[in-house]
Amino acid sequence: MQTETVELNGHPFYLRRWGDPELPPLLLLHGFPEYGGAWSDLAPLLADRFHCIAPDQRGYGRSWSPEDVANYSGQALTSDMAALIDHIGRGPVTVFGHDWGAAVAYGLAMYRGDHVSRLIIANGVHPVPFQTALATGGAQCEASQYITFLRRGDSHDLLSANDFEKMLQLFSAKMDLSWMTPERLAEFKAEWGRDGGRLKTMIHWYRASPLLVGPPGHEQRGLPGFSVERLMVRCPHLLIWGDKDTALLPEATEGLERFAPDLTRVDIPGADHWLIHTHAEQVAKAVRDWIPAR
Repeated sequence: MQTETVELNGHPFYLRRWGDPELPPLLLLHGFPEYGGAWSDLAPLLADRFHCIAPDQRGYGRSWSPEDVANYSGQALTSDMAALIDHIGRGPVTVFGHDWGAAVAYGLAMYRGDHVSRLIIANGVHPVPFQTALATGGAQCEASQYITFLRRGDSHDLLSANDFEKMLQLFSAKMDLSWMTPERLAEFKAEWGRDGGRLKTMIHWYRASPLLVGPPGHEQRGLPGFSVERLMVRCPHLLIWGDKDTALLPEATEGLERFAPDLTRVDIPGADHWLIHTHAEQVAKAVRDWIPAR
């Protein structure tokens, strides 16, 4: 693995790279509460076929982390990664997003489609099926109540107290965290605590999001209209799904075909939200089988 800091839209972003730079680029976008190093299980399994590039996204790790919530709009986050693809200079590229990284990956595919040749998502959601599932007030709404907590102004302080005790509880709730070795946990804590506390800007992604999360059991009415044409994924799309995810439920992907007509879905039985760690070999195989070798 190699690392470097590059300037994107006038701000510093920290990158990790695996594989020969002459290979086709694969942009890897992490979610919450991870950072670019989250891909260290999967990227080496793909580095013989791709030049894997994993940034710390805005607000995370060693990348630019402005204090104001207004700096974390979806447009701003997508603009960062479009600038990174321009910096790579090999576009359009294959983009792979997990968790919140999937939101940015979908944003690139929908709004900056000239930058994306293929889209891969692992346990992440397109905004419309996800908002639709939340609006029913059912199981996905109940599973997403943690978002309401995270949006509190003091959530980062509560989560970081007692050596990140509550952060770890949130991170591991009903999921397999056997991959989190003591050494890796120390690395995660170092990133969460970087520069006096990085959790605040990491959580700004939730605070800035327009996603509507109501109380369980209450259907939300009057949602804004969604333009299928504007929110379309026109490139080939691979969805890799761990069926034991308790944060994102299968209903959050219902109707995805309407927005992604060239969709391939690969289910990994027994995998949960952290499948890029626990089932890295199966995820890598799904990618390799889907993208033909050159």
